[in-house]
Amino acid sequence: MLRALFGEPPRKLEGKLLEAMQAMERYAALLNKQIAGGRDQDHKLRKYEIYTLGLIASLDELEQSHYVAGKYAARIKAATIEALTPEERMVYNRYVYFDKNAFIRLFSLLDKLGTLMNEYLGLQTERVKPHFSYFTVIRSMLHRNQYPELNLPLQELKEHGKPAMNRLRKRRNTEIHFMNSEMQDDLRQSHDAYSEQHHLENIAQQVDDMNQMMDLVLDTLKLTFHHAYRQMRK
Repeated sequence: MLRALFGEPPRKLEGKLLEAMQAMERYAALLNKQIAGGRDQDHKLRKYEIYTLGLIASLDELEQSHYVAGKYAARIKAATIEALTPEERMVYNRYVYFDKNAFIRLFSLLDKLGTLMNEYLGLQTERVKPHFSYFTVIRSMLHRNQYPELNLPLQELKEHGKPAMNRLRKRRNTEIHFMNSEMQDDLRQSHDAYSEQHHLENIAQQVDDMNQMMDLVLDTLKLTFHHAYRQMRK
């Protein structure tokens, strides 16, 4: 949908995005088959199906925001706010909008996945922490040595992406709880030298962080839904 902003054709599913989508769709199809066969007396399978379809939609929205943010980031050449031309300022504002949309959606998607994992694996994470995140779920699984065949690969993905994840989490927390995340550098620079020009945030690093986290999300979804499919087939 959003590729039309650049006069491009609709997205073609390929690579890790295709693999993640296929894993989710296969699980949703199996759930639907089980439901149609009358094997959902307690309506749990329908709940899992709805969660899965919601995650497919969330991934679609996340990928689009991430793609558009990257396209606008590549057009920003100025190093400071003051050096932006009016046209480049519009591009920068669009980058900020879609980048912010992407990193908020990324954490939202992971937490939705954590909710589904908690349900289909019967983890009862809410007994440890009523309002839990995806990271609470996999940490709890590790401490209790539950489903190591799934949890250990997920832990490896998390550790591999930890530096980028921590930077992205800090930006998310700043945006949600304190101030607009893109203004953090403005505040710091104002403390250092109020009259000097304000450097733009490190856009190249932000783009690289989101690229790494998109890979983490796609690998995580693929692993989790292959596991969920196998669990359902047992």
